Amino acid sequence: MEELISSAKEYKDELYKQLSRIGKCLSSDKRLEILNLLAQGPKSVEKLTQDTGMNVANVSRHLQVLNDSRLVKFTKKGTYAIYSLADPSVVEFLFSLWRIAENQLSDITRIKEDFFGGMEDLYTLTMDQVHEKLDGGDVILLDLRPTEEYEAGHVEGAVSVPMEELDSYLQQLPKDKEVVAYCRGQFCAFSAIAAQKMSNQGFKAYRMAEGIHEWEKYLELKH
Repeated sequence: MEELISSAKEYKDELYKQLSRIGKCLSSDKRLEILNLLAQGPKSVEKLTQDTGMNVANVSRHLQVLNDSRLVKFTKKGTYAIYSLADPSVVEFLFSLWRIAENQLSDITRIKEDFFGGMEDLYTLTMDQVHEKLDGGDVILLDLRPTEEYEAGHVEGAVSVPMEELDSYLQQLPKDKEVVAYCRGQFCAFSAIAAQKMSNQGFKAYRMAEGIHEWEKYLELKH
């Protein structure tokens, strides 16, 4: 019996040791940012470098840690390495982590309030409200993410207008149209910036705080 108890303890210790690999991997804010970007679609090292503002060496180092923990995978496309999340369950894990952090860390609420509180005429719609407007054909929904992320997956009916193309797009948009903007989700401020810009130019504009993954989960629960 004592031998079995000792064996069970070793079994438990080994399992926790493996679980800790994931925990250690997620201890970097930059690796969490990379995972969030890859949740939007596959990306090259060079694209991740551009999106994060890090240099190639640092991005590569973080990707190696993520790859060692089996959270990401990569394929070769010519001379480029294209990275993606290793499994859809990683997205679910990330959303669980973010929900826990928002519920338990008051600093996250404070940071959001400090940023969005300074924006005048900023109106946020719930996903229910956006869904209702889309059903009624009463709104133009703008996806502000880069084109390749839009092509990897987007809200049905959304128009791809990357943030850097917003100004030129607005020049041809009738002012009587209602417009809703969304981007990469709760950690992305582009939808708020775009909605405020459009409101300042006379549009009836809103933001949707959620991104494509929250929208897909919302539709699953709705049906």
